[in-house]
Amino acid sequence: MGAFIHDLYRYKAYDDKPLWVHFFLQRCVWAIFQYRVSNAIYRSRIPRVLKSLLLKGCLLWKFFVELLTGISIRYGTTIGKGLYIGHTGNIRISAQAIIGEYCNISQGVTIGISGRGEYRGVPEIGNRVYIGTNAVVVGKIKIGNGAVVGANSLVTRDVAPNCTVVGVPAVKVSDYNSDDLIMNTK
Repeated sequence: MGAFIHDLYRYKAYDDKPLWVHFFLQRCVWAIFQYRVSNAIYRSRIPRVLKSLLLKGCLLWKFFVELLTGISIRYGTTIGKGLYIGHTGNIRISAQAIIGEYCNISQGVTIGISGRGEYRGVPEIGNRVYIGTNAVVVGKIKIGNGAVVGANSLVTRDVAPNCTVVGVPAVKVSDYNSDDLIMNTK
């Protein structure tokens, strides 16, 4: 659960309220906490029968958290420490997606599967990536460290590190990276 502590401190970096306030009053934190617990069970080496029962309980828990928050993060997803979701609402993250450390995800974001044949797959998102409101990031692609995906963008191709992409389809518009958008938690 060490990753969840880093997640909580990301919220504190944006709003200096006590950690317990974020834990109990930030609905985005509820979704991240539910994911972290479920993912820990999924990756654990407990007996398969017990794991299956616990994961069924986690699915029920996920259902209620998703109703309250509009955030759906599958327990098989790989997410690094320090995840920050700014607002609730219509966020979908595929079970096979890989998301790096200290990333920001805005409301309305979809990170999912797309493509055909050898191109079918899910995104691999680097560290310190900022994904703007209503962005769709799909397919067997890589988003480089420090990249920024602008609001309402459709990303279906690789994104180089430390640049900004926007549009449908998303194209590089600048060499600005995510440094000014992602709060430092150190």
